[in-house]
Amino acid sequence: MYTVIGKQLTRSFRVLWALEELGQPYELNPASPQSKEVLALNASGKVPVFKDDDHVITDSTAIITYLADKHGKLTAPAGTIARAKQDAMTHLLLDELDALLWTGARHSFILPEEKRVPDVKDSLKWEFSRNLARLDQLMAGPFLMGEEFTISDIICTHCLNWAYSAKFPIESETILDYGKRMRARPAFQAVAASIK
Repeated sequence: MYTVIGKQLTRSFRVLWALEELGQPYELNPASPQSKEVLALNASGKVPVFKDDDHVITDSTAIITYLADKHGKLTAPAGTIARAKQDAMTHLLLDELDALLWTGARHSFILPEEKRVPDVKDSLKWEFSRNLARLDQLMAGPFLMGEEFTISDIICTHCLNWAYSAKFPIESETILDYGKRMRARPAFQAVAASIK
Protein backbone atom coordinates (compact mmCIF):
# COMPACT_ATOMS: atom_id res chain seq x y z
CA MET A 1 0.00 0.00 0.00
CA TYR A 2 1.38 3.38 -1.01
CA THR A 3 1.02 6.44 1.22
CA VAL A 4 0.75 9.98 -0.11
CA ILE A 5 1.29 12.80 2.37
CA GLY A 6 0.04 16.22 1.34
CA LYS A 7 -3.18 18.09 0.70
CA GLN A 8 -4.85 17.49 -2.67
CA LEU A 9 -4.71 21.18 -3.62
CA THR A 10 -0.92 21.04 -3.89
CA ARG A 11 1.40 19.14 -6.22
CA SER A 12 0.19 16.06 -4.32
CA PHE A 13 -2.71 16.10 -6.80
CA ARG A 14 -0.27 14.92 -9.49
CA VAL A 15 0.68 11.84 -7.51
CA LEU A 16 -2.91 11.00 -6.60
CA TRP A 17 -3.96 11.36 -10.24
CA ALA A 18 -1.14 9.07 -11.39
CA LEU A 19 -2.13 6.46 -8.81
CA GLU A 20 -5.75 6.63 -9.96
CA GLU A 21 -4.69 6.27 -13.62
CA LEU A 22 -2.56 3.26 -12.64
CA GLY A 23 -5.35 1.71 -10.57
CA GLN A 24 -3.08 1.41 -7.54
CA PRO A 25 -4.40 1.50 -3.96
CA TYR A 26 -3.09 4.20 -1.66
CA GLU A 27 -3.69 5.97 1.61
CA LEU A 28 -3.84 9.75 1.73
CA ASN A 29 -2.63 11.74 4.71
CA PRO A 30 -3.66 15.32 3.88
CA ALA A 31 -0.95 16.96 5.96
CA SER A 32 -0.10 20.59 5.27
CA PRO A 33 3.24 21.80 3.91
CA GLN A 34 5.66 22.70 6.71
CA SER A 35 3.74 20.59 9.23
CA LYS A 36 5.79 18.61 11.75
CA GLU A 37 4.72 15.41 10.05
CA VAL A 38 6.00 16.57 6.66
CA LEU A 39 9.19 18.11 8.05
CA ALA A 40 10.02 14.79 9.70
CA LEU A 41 10.21 13.22 6.22
CA ASN A 42 11.25 16.14 4.01
CA ALA A 43 13.54 18.85 5.38
CA SER A 44 12.14 21.40 2.91
CA GLY A 45 8.65 20.90 4.36
CA LYS A 46 7.22 20.56 0.84
CA VAL A 47 4.57 18.10 -0.24
CA PRO A 48 3.99 15.61 -1.62
CA VAL A 49 5.89 13.06 0.38
CA PHE A 50 5.44 9.51 -0.88
CA LYS A 51 6.04 6.26 0.98
CA ASP A 52 6.52 2.87 -0.60
CA ASP A 53 6.98 0.58 2.39
CA ASP A 54 9.88 2.17 4.31
CA HIS A 55 11.16 4.16 1.33
CA VAL A 56 10.41 7.89 1.17
CA ILE A 57 10.40 9.84 -2.10
CA THR A 58 9.86 13.57 -2.39
CA ASP A 59 9.12 15.78 -5.44
CA SER A 60 5.96 15.11 -7.42
CA THR A 61 7.76 14.54 -10.73
CA ALA A 62 10.21 12.06 -9.19
CA ILE A 63 7.29 10.21 -7.60
CA ILE A 64 5.13 9.94 -10.71
CA THR A 65 8.15 8.95 -12.81
CA TYR A 66 8.93 6.19 -10.31
CA LEU A 67 5.33 4.97 -10.35
CA ALA A 68 5.08 5.05 -14.14
CA ASP A 69 8.34 3.12 -14.51
CA LYS A 70 7.43 0.62 -11.79
CA HIS A 71 4.00 -0.13 -13.23
CA GLY A 72 4.92 0.19 -16.92
CA LYS A 73 2.23 2.74 -17.79
CA LEU A 74 1.96 6.51 -18.38
CA THR A 75 5.48 6.60 -19.80
CA ALA A 76 7.67 5.56 -22.68
CA PRO A 77 10.24 2.90 -21.69
CA ALA A 78 13.48 4.15 -20.15
CA GLY A 79 16.41 4.24 -22.57
CA THR A 80 14.28 4.93 -25.65
CA ILE A 81 14.15 8.00 -27.87
CA ALA A 82 10.46 8.30 -27.02
CA ARG A 83 11.38 8.49 -23.34
CA ALA A 84 14.06 11.10 -24.00
CA LYS A 85 11.46 13.22 -25.82
CA GLN A 86 8.97 12.71 -23.00
CA ASP A 87 11.58 13.72 -20.43
CA ALA A 88 12.39 16.81 -22.50
CA MET A 89 8.69 17.75 -22.47
CA THR A 90 8.45 17.12 -18.73
CA HIS A 91 11.44 19.37 -18.03
CA LEU A 92 10.09 22.04 -20.37
CA LEU A 93 6.83 22.06 -18.38
CA LEU A 94 8.70 22.29 -15.08
CA ASP A 95 11.00 25.07 -16.31
CA GLU A 96 8.55 27.14 -18.34
CA LEU A 97 5.20 26.69 -16.55
CA ASP A 98 5.61 25.24 -13.05
CA ALA A 99 8.60 27.43 -12.13
CA LEU A 100 6.75 30.62 -13.10
CA LEU A 101 3.66 29.63 -11.13
CA TRP A 102 5.77 28.71 -8.10
CA THR A 103 7.60 32.04 -8.24
CA GLY A 104 4.26 33.84 -8.43
CA ALA A 105 2.99 31.92 -5.41
CA ARG A 106 6.13 32.68 -3.43
CA HIS A 107 5.72 36.40 -4.08
CA SER A 108 2.00 36.25 -3.24
CA PHE A 109 1.85 34.38 0.06
CA ILE A 110 4.80 32.04 0.71
CA LEU A 111 7.78 34.33 1.27
CA PRO A 112 7.89 36.60 4.33
CA GLU A 113 5.98 39.75 3.42
CA GLU A 114 9.08 41.96 3.47
CA LYS A 115 10.74 39.66 0.88
CA ARG A 116 7.86 39.64 -1.61
CA VAL A 117 8.02 41.59 -4.87
CA PRO A 118 4.40 41.66 -6.07
CA ASP A 119 5.29 43.56 -9.26
CA VAL A 120 7.20 40.52 -10.55
CA LYS A 121 3.88 38.80 -11.26
CA ASP A 122 3.17 40.88 -14.38
CA SER A 123 6.44 39.68 -15.89
CA LEU A 124 5.73 36.08 -14.87
CA LYS A 125 2.28 36.20 -16.47
CA TRP A 126 3.72 37.59 -19.71
CA GLU A 127 6.35 34.85 -19.81
CA PHE A 128 3.79 32.16 -18.97
CA SER A 129 1.55 33.29 -21.83
CA ARG A 130 4.49 33.27 -24.26
CA ASN A 131 5.52 29.78 -23.13
CA LEU A 132 1.97 28.45 -23.52
CA ALA A 133 1.90 29.76 -27.10
CA ARG A 134 5.04 27.72 -27.82
CA LEU A 135 3.56 24.67 -26.12
CA ASP A 136 0.54 24.98 -28.39
CA GLN A 137 2.90 24.50 -31.35
CA LEU A 138 4.59 21.46 -29.76
CA MET A 139 1.45 19.41 -29.11
CA ALA A 140 1.77 16.21 -31.10
CA GLY A 141 -1.79 14.90 -30.91
CA PRO A 142 -4.63 14.62 -28.44
CA PHE A 143 -1.95 14.36 -25.73
CA LEU A 144 1.33 16.21 -25.40
CA MET A 145 3.34 13.25 -26.64
CA GLY A 146 0.90 12.17 -29.35
CA GLU A 147 -1.58 9.33 -28.97
CA GLU A 148 -0.61 8.20 -25.45
CA PHE A 149 -1.45 9.85 -22.12
CA THR A 150 1.77 10.25 -20.08
CA ILE A 151 3.02 11.81 -16.89
CA SER A 152 3.74 14.96 -18.92
CA ASP A 153 -0.02 15.39 -19.34
CA ILE A 154 -0.49 15.15 -15.58
CA ILE A 155 2.09 17.88 -14.95
CA CYS A 156 0.77 20.12 -17.73
CA THR A 157 -2.87 19.86 -16.65
CA HIS A 158 -1.95 20.52 -13.03
CA CYS A 159 -0.08 23.65 -14.14
CA LEU A 160 -3.06 24.81 -16.22
CA ASN A 161 -5.38 24.42 -13.24
CA TRP A 162 -2.90 26.24 -11.01
CA ALA A 163 -2.62 29.02 -13.59
CA TYR A 164 -6.39 29.42 -13.68
CA SER A 165 -6.63 29.80 -9.90
CA ALA A 166 -3.62 32.18 -9.86
CA LYS A 167 -5.13 34.28 -12.67
CA PHE A 168 -2.34 33.56 -15.14
CA PRO A 169 -3.54 33.94 -18.75
CA ILE A 170 -4.50 30.94 -20.88
CA GLU A 171 -5.47 32.28 -24.28
CA SER A 172 -4.89 29.35 -26.64
CA GLU A 173 -8.10 27.54 -27.62
CA THR A 174 -6.03 24.42 -28.30
CA ILE A 175 -4.63 24.48 -24.75
CA LEU A 176 -8.01 25.29 -23.22
CA ASP A 177 -9.64 22.37 -25.08
CA TYR A 178 -6.78 20.09 -24.07
CA GLY A 179 -7.23 21.05 -20.41
CA LYS A 180 -10.96 20.29 -20.57
CA ARG A 181 -10.28 16.85 -22.04
CA MET A 182 -7.70 16.04 -19.37
CA ARG A 183 -9.97 17.17 -16.53
CA ALA A 184 -12.72 14.93 -17.91
CA ARG A 185 -10.63 11.79 -17.37
CA PRO A 186 -12.18 9.53 -14.72
CA ALA A 187 -8.94 9.37 -12.71
CA PHE A 188 -8.75 13.18 -12.56
CA GLN A 189 -12.39 13.34 -11.56
CA ALA A 190 -11.84 10.77 -8.78
CA VAL A 191 -9.15 12.92 -7.18
CA ALA A 192 -11.12 16.14 -7.67
CA ALA A 193 -14.14 14.54 -5.98
CA SER A 194 -12.03 13.69 -2.91
CA ILE A 195 -11.25 17.37 -2.19
CA LYS A 196 -13.17 18.66 0.78
